[in-house]
Amino acid sequence: MQPHPISTIAVYCGSSPGNQAEYCEQAAQTGRLIASRGMGIVYGGAKVGVMGAVADGALAAGGTVTGILPQFLEAREVAHHGLTELIMVETMHERKLMMYERADVILALPGGFGTMEELFEMLTWAQLGLHQKPIGLLNTGGFYDPLLLLAETMFQKGFIREAHRHIFIHDTEPEALLKKIEAFTPPQLGKLMTRDRI
Repeated sequence: MQPHPISTIAVYCGSSPGNQAEYCEQAAQTGRLIASRGMGIVYGGAKVGVMGAVADGALAAGGTVTGILPQFLEAREVAHHGLTELIMVETMHERKLMMYERADVILALPGGFGTMEELFEMLTWAQLGLHQKPIGLLNTGGFYDPLLLLAETMFQKGFIREAHRHIFIHDTEPEALLKKIEAFTPPQLGKLMTRDRI
């Protein structure tokens, strides 16, 4: 099976910059690299933190960036009004579903609880057979090492199957990670479940 063409990548990441400069530096680099490949980004719509860095990196490289932001977060997350498109929605559920529907790839950069919640929903949907989109982790400075260890522990303790043991594509460098994502072919896990189950 050939890898599927990639048009748009959904990026999940923090509205905080974190406490290490490399989080935003790698985010901006990731945005530039995605744009240089002719791919678009859909993300949470904020202009601050890691979110703002990845958007600004892509925009500076001539890329297309769509932000999807719930109205109640417009002030808190500081809406990015310099995007290609900014879509305001009512709820977090609308935001997540719209990002999912527009994306060919799920990519998580460092972030907090919100980033984890979005990521784990996509992991769960993949595990249930609702989608076969590649799920990438940019493991900046080992940020996702504990999650990778937890996934292995889940397997060793019998809570996830062998087929889902390596459900993440991960790397510490944006270029290497994007190359892995581009080469991804979905595993043969049987027939996908229908979309009305989402």
